[in-house]
Formats: sequence, C-alpha cells, structure tokens
Amino acid sequence: MNYYIIYKPYKMISQFTSSHKKKCLDLLDFTFPKDVYPLGRLDENSEGLLILTNDKSLNFKLLNPEFEHKRIYLVQLQGIITPEAIKQIEIGITIALDAGPYTTKPCKVKQVKKPENLPPRGHPISDLLPTSWIELTLTEGKYHQVRKMTAGAGFPCIRLIRIAIEEIRLESMQPGDVRELKRDAVYKKLHIAG
Repeated sequence: MNYYIIYKPYKMISQFTSSHKKKCLDLLDFTFPKDVYPLGRLDENSEGLLILTNDKSLNFKLLNPEFEHKRIYLVQLQGIITPEAIKQIEIGITIALDAGPYTTKPCKVKQVKKPENLPPRGHPISDLLPTSWIELTLTEGKYHQVRKMTAGAGFPCIRLIRIAIEEIRLESMQPGDVRELKRDAVYKKLHIAG
C-alpha cells in the first residue's frame, strides 16, 4: 500500500484527469502509482492538505461520518469577524445542500492572526479590503461546507486552506509538494486502529 500527502495548489482539481481541461493532480512533479486516488476532495478554489492512497479500507475509515475525524482549515474572511458570528458558526448553521437545508454539526472556531510564510494567494486582493482569519475544525465534510457556513454568518470566505486531518499536518509544505508516509504513521496520526 502507498500513502502520500500533498499540498494541493489553488485552481487544481482533486483528481488525476479532467474532461473539462482543468488542472489536475497529474501536473504535480511526482509520479504516483496508477491505483492511487485522493481520500476526500478539496474544491478547485481551495488549497491545502490532501491524502492519496490505494488503501481502500482507509477510505471507509477516514470518510465515514460516524468516526468524526477532525479536519482543520485556515480561512480568510471578507470583513472582521465578530464574536457573535464565531458563536453562530460553532453552534451550527443551516446551509443549502442538494438534498435540502442542512444544519451543520457543532464545530470549533477561533480567530487567528494572518499566518506567516503563507504562499501567495492565487488571486491577490486589495490591501484596502478588511479581512480576518479563523481556524475552523470540522468533523464532517459537506459540499462547500466551510464557504457556506462563513457566508451564512455574514463573512464570505476568500481563501480556504486545509492545514490538517487529525494529526497529519501541512507543516512547511508548499503548493505542489508531495510527501510519502508509512502506513503505521498514517494510521497512528489519523487515530485509526491498524
């Protein structure tokens, strides 16, 4: 079995091929085994940590909502977030899904300073636009959930970076970086029994 973590760049989709001529994982400067695939996804406009493997049992153990694995995001917001909005997001916010309205599970949110040493944003924004940063920890992953939650609280997301899944972290990785991990380390950091 093979296990990799990558820093998925902005404007790249979380798959190896695309029928819509979008940038794919096959553009990374790394040759993956043919049967490796991403566990979960990040949308094209999001960046950050993505796990790739050919371990089918890990797919079920990590993505099954009943196991409530933590996913941690750095989120840059339009405007200066308020304590009331943070509380609203933490308690749960109703978002629109294809199946209808959905109230998100309680989560953890804390306001943080702009992280140092971040790679440049894909599309620069004006320094005149007031922004703030939060660290958001979820145990679920609905379609565009983070963006819908922050927008629902009145603070649209303008940059979204997944920095961790349980104890697997981006650390000093940069967009396009690939790191291979051992099975035991992956299972231990994800708190999954081997």
